[in-house]
Amino acid sequence: MNRNLIVGVFIVAIAAGIGFTVFGGKKTSAPAPVAIKEEHKEEESHEVVLTAEKIAKAGIVVEAAGPASIREILPLYGTIAPNAERLRDVAARYPGTIRSVAKKIGDTVKQGEALAVIESNESLQAYTLTAPLPGVVTARNANPGEQSGDKVLFTVADLSEVWVELSLFPRDAAKVRSGQTVHVRTADSAISGEGAISYVAPVGTSASQTRNARVLLNNKSNQWAPGLYVTAEVTLSERTAPVAIDSTAVQNLEGKPHIFVRTPEGFVARELSPGGRDSEHIEVLSGLSAGESYAAANSYVLKAELLKSQAADE
Repeated sequence: MNRNLIVGVFIVAIAAGIGFTVFGGKKTSAPAPVAIKEEHKEEESHEVVLTAEKIAKAGIVVEAAGPASIREILPLYGTIAPNAERLRDVAARYPGTIRSVAKKIGDTVKQGEALAVIESNESLQAYTLTAPLPGVVTARNANPGEQSGDKVLFTVADLSEVWVELSLFPRDAAKVRSGQTVHVRTADSAISGEGAISYVAPVGTSASQTRNARVLLNNKSNQWAPGLYVTAEVTLSERTAPVAIDSTAVQNLEGKPHIFVRTPEGFVARELSPGGRDSEHIEVLSGLSAGESYAAANSYVLKAELLKSQAADE
């Protein structure tokens, strides 16, 4: 082939944006950049490299995505109160002089255990005042040498079950009924439990313009102290999402929700499409498959590391 012709063809090819090389008179197309390389670069820019030791030290909890219940909830507020059906005021059977007192506020008592000894004013016979039920002494108005009269000397409460008194506004009254499941948390979310609506007041309170909804809550571990403020979530409906993640796992990056997916080198931030959610779980519509491992707790540490790395690169 004429040398001038080969050079001319090569120049025309470059001008047309078609790259090829000539080996022994044959044309071979040069590889062009493909989209996969761009996607790989994008993934690399969202990668956080961490060893297993650093992951554990940072308190990052890894879980696997999978099915979970998503609840439609109604948030309410309230307080812990003693179960009034398991509360007893104790007074003297016969007025007299209090000779001795066996229990103080905070003491645990068994049913029939002595609270005080009283000498009757009429018979001058001493008799023992006993606890009417097992529980704890929550009030005492008795001291040796005093007259018992007809006043309440002790209050004994069985706190193995307590009430959660919730304030129910008129707009929500039609949604709440007996038997519905309720998740209860202390104000700082340090303690949580579950009970059911046992009572909805038929009348409201004029001062607060609310009705009372009551939850019976197990308290055998004595973690719910009467008087504490609590938040509650009444479950109105419930369904199962095929793929769901922990509600604390999602981090906002570039204005979009992302999840940190576990990789052999650490984690990679991946955009996802969230669906329904409640206080515990978020449904995943796309971006994460069932069985994939992700950072469920303390994922904000990974976000901070990623942003720091991107800032350093810039």
